[in-house]
Amino acid sequence: MAWARLQADVNCNLRRGAWYRLIKTDDLAAVVDVRGTPVPVVRAFLQVSSTPPRKWTVVPRSRKGPPALSTGTHYAVCPACRERVSLRGRPSRMLCVRCSVEYAVDWDEHYLA
Repeated sequence: MAWARLQADVNCNLRRGAWYRLIKTDDLAAVVDVRGTPVPVVRAFLQVSSTPPRKWTVVPRSRKGPPALSTGTHYAVCPACRERVSLRGRPSRMLCVRCSVEYAVDWDEHYLA
């Protein structure tokens, strides 16, 4: 099983920073599973991993970002359920209120930097 997430700041029906199960891929295209629905994506827009995500992704907030997360310059995405949460301070670990699992926050990664 492989995982994929956006590595480009594009609008293609995927949440920025969220990992999705990769269904299939070829040189130019890929298909990811978004809540049971196959979603085609340009392969060049994706980062692919053979291991499931294990840390919160810190995502720079877009001007077009969700209104609920409009405070601060970054938000975090849960590696398990893709829940987005506003960041307060610089926590090393966070508990996801949606899936009740605690993960480390990946401050060393520069997602969409």
